[in-house]
Amino acid sequence: MAALPSKNLRVALIAAGVFVGMIGLSYAAVPFYKAFCKATGFGGTTQRAEKAPDKATDQFIMVRFDANTSSGLPWEFHPRQNVMKVKIGEQNMAYYDARNIGSNTNTGTAVFNVSPASAGAFFDKIQCFCFTKQTLKAGQAEELPVSFFVDPALLDDADARNIKEITLSYTFYPATDPAVQSKSVANSN
Repeated sequence: MAALPSKNLRVALIAAGVFVGMIGLSYAAVPFYKAFCKATGFGGTTQRAEKAPDKATDQFIMVRFDANTSSGLPWEFHPRQNVMKVKIGEQNMAYYDARNIGSNTNTGTAVFNVSPASAGAFFDKIQCFCFTKQTLKAGQAEELPVSFFVDPALLDDADARNIKEITLSYTFYPATDPAVQSKSVANSN
């Protein structure tokens, strides 16, 4: 009977070790997931670049623009252009407009993705309003630019080379909305 307590102690220590390991893995999952999405474009996560390639290709792709606003944010938000025909590898500028139609100052955060998801690894943003929180006073309107290019490597990728159209979609949430934190994990690249 003396062996029973040491056996129980061993099982308890193993269980505690597994528990501590699971907690550690759950904290490590966020940065690992973020790095994975950034490297692969998983789930439509776009890439971030300093500048466009020096030379564009002679091939074109259509880029559609989509805008949504959470019901918790009293803003009107829409793209100025619904679609652009862009040269692959060439830097482009698109504009969105936001207006606070509420009676108070509000701060919003934009989360984004591209579809099809396989295009995320090839859609590069140089400058974007989504990199920072946006604050609008009651009635204030703001022009929100995004500078981007489609990486010519898309043409060499077996899964992506036949893509003819990419949709860039943004959704603005109140900056304090807990949904933003979970949705922006992959977007803060």
